[in-house]
Amino acid sequence: MQLDYQIRIMAEHEGADFFGVADLSRAKEAITDQGGEICTQYPKAISIGIRLPQTIVDELPNRDNRAVAVNYRHAYDITNLRLDLLTSKLGSIIQQEGYKALPVPASERFDNERICAVFSHKLAANLAGLGWIGKSCLLITPEAGPRVRWATVLTDAPLTITGEPMEAKCGECNECVEICPVSAFTGEPFREKEAREEMYDARKCEEYLYNADEDDDWAVCGLCIYVCPHGRK
Repeated sequence: MQLDYQIRIMAEHEGADFFGVADLSRAKEAITDQGGEICTQYPKAISIGIRLPQTIVDELPNRDNRAVAVNYRHAYDITNLRLDLLTSKLGSIIQQEGYKALPVPASERFDNERICAVFSHKLAANLAGLGWIGKSCLLITPEAGPRVRWATVLTDAPLTITGEPMEAKCGECNECVEICPVSAFTGEPFREKEAREEMYDARKCEEYLYNADEDDDWAVCGLCIYVCPHGRK
């Protein structure tokens, strides 16, 4: 069975809502800067996405209600677990075919100073043609907006590239910028060669949730995910 077909069928069977393969060559500098040689040795990335439950995300404006916060945190954690199990299985299939594979965890921090993972899942999804990076610094899909969790398998397998980065469709919309309780977004659009800090101050998000957690260990935010028109449609 052709490897492309085999891993796509596996991903869909295991519940992936989004599947793509990215050529990482155009982003090598950014990948090296974030994760170093452990990531740059792989020329391609498999991007897997699973939607968050609409009903749970729709309740986020009421996140001060403990039930809402508990439901969202649970959905977030379980979706990450599903993604990690799936990328592990895909990595095993690729390895059995004689190629290298590195499953990147859906939500594990690598650098506490920069507040980032070893590899950017949204970068892989963007390069695979699954969406664009919005003013919220989140990956926005036409089908579900930013209401998607992502994971990645880095590989040297000869897989077929599925697409190119999409043109951003945020336009004049600034709803994510305006709803943020700590003004973490500058409103600047994504530009390939610019640092994340031009768009987004991750430290503001970090401190907001940390301070909220001191009062309630189930504190969540997610308003930028909730408000995006591409997800609410």
